[in-house]
Amino acid sequence: MEYHRLARTPGHRWWRTLLGTLFILVGGAIVIVFSYLVVTAAAVVAGRPNNVDGLPSFGDRVDLVLAFATIAVLLPLTLLAARWIQRRPAGSLSSVTGRLRWRFLLTLLPVALIAVVVLLGGGLALSGSAGVEDSALAGWGPFLVSMGLLVLVVPLQAAAEEYLTRGWLLQAVGAWFRRPWVPIAFQALVFAAAHGWGTPWGFADLFVFGAVTGWLTVRTGGLEAAIALHVVNNLVAAGVAAAYNELTITETAADMPWQMFAVDLVVLPAYAVVVLILAQRMNPATSGHVAGGPQHGEGAQGLGAGDGLVVLGLDGQGHFDRLPDPGGLGHGGGLGRGGDRLLELDRQAERTDDHDR
Repeated sequence: MEYHRLARTPGHRWWRTLLGTLFILVGGAIVIVFSYLVVTAAAVVAGRPNNVDGLPSFGDRVDLVLAFATIAVLLPLTLLAARWIQRRPAGSLSSVTGRLRWRFLLTLLPVALIAVVVLLGGGLALSGSAGVEDSALAGWGPFLVSMGLLVLVVPLQAAAEEYLTRGWLLQAVGAWFRRPWVPIAFQALVFAAAHGWGTPWGFADLFVFGAVTGWLTVRTGGLEAAIALHVVNNLVAAGVAAAYNELTITETAADMPWQMFAVDLVVLPAYAVVVLILAQRMNPATSGHVAGGPQHGEGAQGLGAGDGLVVLGLDGQGHFDRLPDPGGLGHGGGLGRGGDRLLELDRQAERTDDHDR
């Protein structure tokens, strides 16, 4: 089963996806409102001046960090929705192996950095670097403080957006479509719309970004390529803004000019090509089955890690297990305790998938 189909477990029900989505959105809204109320009240007590929105504020740096932190809250909410409401391992949002493949992710970070630098450099060159030479540098002190805060919140914020869109939404729609194109397009549209309307070029770039990273997620079997590019992009962009003391939340990627969009139309496909080359060399699993839902029994124990198709289940302690392809078990030894039950869940998933086709 491909990544976008992993929510199609034996326990899959349409209302679980709807309820899980409401859980994420309502939970996120409650946290955001509560956080802003607390910080604003503290700013009032401290006698802080108003920000551009007319609210007492501790400054642009704190406002931006708060905005990133409240988005980051969506990460645990999304994982909990998969585990508690959809009754499947939360790790199935990370990849078909049931976990984030850190070696693959770390390998992609330098590639993402090169892509982002080319994007920013090409966009500035195409636009004639307008305005950059007129800005004063913030100085090392304020810059390092800003970067320290950004390093703490930006990776979580970017990962939260990826788990929500390329993870939850892609798999939610993918449960109803065997081919990945509709799920990819849907989550890319939601991703672009969630950033608001700035310029047509900004909206188009966000959609293309979502579509390319969505396709890479399905193609590589996990969120690593999308997370790497998103984290590096946000860190570099925020870092440049911090260097010139322009850390504000008044402008987003939705306000991108046409020059940046034009360069990104080249950079994004190039990044995808390099990711696929590295994936071919590292050979990460790109398909698997998730044993989930009310039919959970004891998982298999005592099995080694095999090659090929990855079967996912729960062990006797409720931990997520990565098991070898059932078709190759005859070459690798016998099944451990509960293994017959796991294979039956695997067959149930296949029958459900065939019925949906």
